[in-house]
This record gives sequence, structure tokens and C-alpha cells, in this order.
Amino acid sequence: MPGRYTITAKSDDIKKRFNVEVPENYHAHFNAAPTQLLPVITSLQPAYLNFFYWGFIPNWSKNKALATKLFNARADSLQDKISFREALTTRRCIIPADGYYEWKSIGKKSKIPYRFTLNSGGLFSLAGLWESSENDNGEEIQTFTVITTDANSIVAQIHDRMPVILTQETEKIWLNPTSDLNALKSVLVPFKANLMTSYAVSSKVNNVANDGPDLIKPAPPADQFGNYSLFD
Repeated sequence: MPGRYTITAKSDDIKKRFNVEVPENYHAHFNAAPTQLLPVITSLQPAYLNFFYWGFIPNWSKNKALATKLFNARADSLQDKISFREALTTRRCIIPADGYYEWKSIGKKSKIPYRFTLNSGGLFSLAGLWESSENDNGEEIQTFTVITTDANSIVAQIHDRMPVILTQETEKIWLNPTSDLNALKSVLVPFKANLMTSYAVSSKVNNVANDGPDLIKPAPPADQFGNYSLFD
């Protein structure tokens, strides 16, 4: 499940791909991580790129630390979780991305970071839910979570879960306020493995403080010494 991802595209490319207005304060993220303020597109404002915090805080929750635990939501249990049930109906979003990271265990302590992208190398989106709540200072903030599903055959070599990756067609279904439950469920499936690729990257991605173009360059697995993963 994605605990880190990348959105490195230029503003014009995002505007063209998603048909949205992109604020001037948009900038690339080579190591997007939970608790960060990141770009999303909601079903309420499908023509505008917003910035929400990654880490879903239910509006009824008094435990703000819960956000760090709700950066992912399993597709098969959205209706069963009080945290996500209402958001599934009224607060859906997509998260623009061009890759995400996963860590492969190679021993009891060592893990190698891999980046997953589309074969085309282009932009895609992740299915998500968002919420509006008050922080400890009484200020209104918006947060989001990324929905996950079973891994396809290429991701399964590294991990048994993957984010729900949407196409331009399934984005329309996910963001459509009138889509019924069956239609929504139909898009929460593994992305086609033959349209994806992966490669090992530098263990510098393990540190959330690192955020630069060098993180997405291929790095031989033999040179990796990372031992960190946000995925479960």
C-alpha cells in the first residue's frame, strides 16, 4: 500500500491531463509522504487542484494522531468502517501521481525501495477519500486517504497490496456525484499489470526529508541498504 508516492509533473502537464486549474503554489514532490500537504482533485471541485493533508481525520474524531494511521483505506472494507462510510458516498477524490514507492524485503532487516510507474511514464491518479475537520487549534483542515486493493502480478513480486490506480475513464466514474455503489466498486480493482513497470531506486527515499529528482533515478538493487517501509 502506498506510504510514499511521486508527483513530479509540471503545472501545464497536470492542467492538460486532468483539465483543472493549477494554483501557482503547486510544486513537484519526489517523496510525497503522510502528513504532508499534497494536491488532490475532489468530486465537489473537479475543475480545481486543491491541497489537503495526507492522513484522513474523521470529522468526529478527537484523536488527531489517528491521521497518521489512516493514510490508506482498504477497498474491500470501506462500507464497514465508520471512518470511511460517509466519505465514500459524498467525499471522493483523486490524487494526481506519476509513480509510487514500495519496499521489498531481502532479509530480516534489509529492504530495497522500488518505484512503480506506468509503462508510458505519464500521469495517472490514485482513488481517495477526503474529510474536513477541525485541528487542535479549532481551525478547519482537509485531509485525505489513498484507497488500496489486491496487488496485480507485477506488484505482487514486492507486496500483496497496491493503490487503486485510475484511468481517465474510471476517474469520471469515481468523481461523478451520482455514481451508485456498484459503479464505484467497479473501479476499485487492481490496475492491469502489463501497463506497469518497476525499478529499484536509491535508499535515500527512506528519509522523508529527502525530496529531489535523484530519488527517482534507477539504482541497482545490489547498492541498496534501506530497511524502512510504511507499507503493510
